[in-house]
Amino acid sequence: MLLNKPKFWDKKNSLLSILFFPISLIVLLYIFLKKKLTRIIKFNIPVICVGNIYVGGTGKTPTSILLANELSRLNKKPVILRKYYENHIDEHRLIKESFKSLILNKDRAEGIREAEEKKYDSIILDDGFQDYKIKKDLSILCFNENQLIGNGLILPSGPLRESLNSLKNADLILINGKKNTNFEKKILYINKKLKIFYSNYKPKNLDKFKNKKLMAVAGIGNPNNFFKLIKENGLDIERKLIFPDHYKFTQPEVENIVKEANLSNYQLITTEKDYYKLKDFAINKIDYLKVSLEINEKEKFLKQIVKLYEKKN
Repeated sequence: MLLNKPKFWDKKNSLLSILFFPISLIVLLYIFLKKKLTRIIKFNIPVICVGNIYVGGTGKTPTSILLANELSRLNKKPVILRKYYENHIDEHRLIKESFKSLILNKDRAEGIREAEEKKYDSIILDDGFQDYKIKKDLSILCFNENQLIGNGLILPSGPLRESLNSLKNADLILINGKKNTNFEKKILYINKKLKIFYSNYKPKNLDKFKNKKLMAVAGIGNPNNFFKLIKENGLDIERKLIFPDHYKFTQPEVENIVKEANLSNYQLITTEKDYYKLKDFAINKIDYLKVSLEINEKEKFLKQIVKLYEKKN
């Protein structure tokens, strides 16, 4: 879905949220019926879902990659599974660059069966919390401190793919950012069994961009998170260009971006995900901010997941 997030999604009592609310009620009814009528499929290997309820930009893919690498380090044989979408090639490339095993399938259940046939011992489902036919052995929901749940409403009145009550079906919460006790209380009220962890992005190549005027290009779910990370690390953004998530750039667009940067003596900087789209145009004028995802209490986090292998055996 190509999406520029509406500003009213993060505002309480917005007129537009109120106008769209009847449609959100229909969406809620649709979700309720879908959950009731969908036949659940169980699998022989652990299915670990890394999902969200806030639309886009919560860090599902970086979390999936980190988890896959950590489980491999523990002598497990996981594979990342994503539902195939043609315009998600950026994320496919990002995963393959960071982890060797990726299955893409238009049907997640078929993808899991393929993984079983190939003798993988676990599935890391990158997105798919809303795929109700898949029996998940553990569900991790990702949030970002900058948005959390926005105005708390369901699409299209707000940014949520389903209601907060869906947290009853989650096991772990991973919040990218600082500790937020108010939010913790809010979600623990819904599901007191939730285990809450925090993560942060750590830039790895800041020296490339120091003392330069930056023109930042972002086509991700929440571009302001990227801009904020740049500024928090002491870099200077002179110009911002925002595109929808999974945006498909054209050659003339990229040429115009590079031309503007050259005229103003800007250093072009983008996200790693966007870089895998932009590099198709064989340009060397743009670079990306390389970051690593770091989970606080990582070993404790991993321990919750490793338990699954014992239950399945």
